Amino acid sequence: MEIIYEDNHLIAVNKNCHEIVQGDKTGDTPLPELLKAYLKEKYAKPGNVFIGVTHRLDRPVSGVVIFAKTSKALKRMNDMFRDGEVEKTYLAITKNCPSPHEGELTYWLVRNEKQNKSIAYDKEKPDSKKAILHYRLLARSKKYYLIKIDLKTGRHHQIRCQLSKIGCPVKGDLKYGAGRSNPDGGISLHAYRASFVHPVSKNKTVITAHMPSDNLWKAFETNIKIEKQNL
Repeated sequence: MEIIYEDNHLIAVNKNCHEIVQGDKTGDTPLPELLKAYLKEKYAKPGNVFIGVTHRLDRPVSGVVIFAKTSKALKRMNDMFRDGEVEKTYLAITKNCPSPHEGELTYWLVRNEKQNKSIAYDKEKPDSKKAILHYRLLARSKKYYLIKIDLKTGRHHQIRCQLSKIGCPVKGDLKYGAGRSNPDGGISLHAYRASFVHPVSKNKTVITAHMPSDNLWKAFETNIKIEKQNL
């Protein structure tokens, strides 16, 4: 676990593609349980340790995940995520270049529970949810493109589904049309930053997760630094 932020009410992790936010059929230990053990040892806490899940990231996605250390913070953060009061910025690597290079995508997503997949439609459908994001091309290499995404809504597989809809599936995302998987089993989608008003102190809080350490992400780091004022 890589802890990237901690105060009396919140703790945040830079999740890798092998870590899970909630338990699943693999039986792997989810992050909340790892955090409980970490806090219990760090502070020599007797009894049970409280950790609340404020939001989720898909298993193959890396980046910022925020947990609550108090029930007060959990309720307020859950409300803030639900009401769109947390600004979420993602970075994605794709094999195809988005056209135009910047724009806003609005689709209606329908979730298929059996396939654990969402389908994007141009118009509203029964049981669909409106999904909005803004994207901008940040950098390019010989084969790949780096895209910044600002989420306006939080839907199931939203970024993965919407980028696939415009012909730019996330690298490694076989479920949404990528040609091949990534060596580490993850996909090249990274929750780069979360910005919000702290639920207790009311201070402006920005939590940033450095990019994954593989060579392709490293190759884009210089471009990220150049563009940092716009990130």
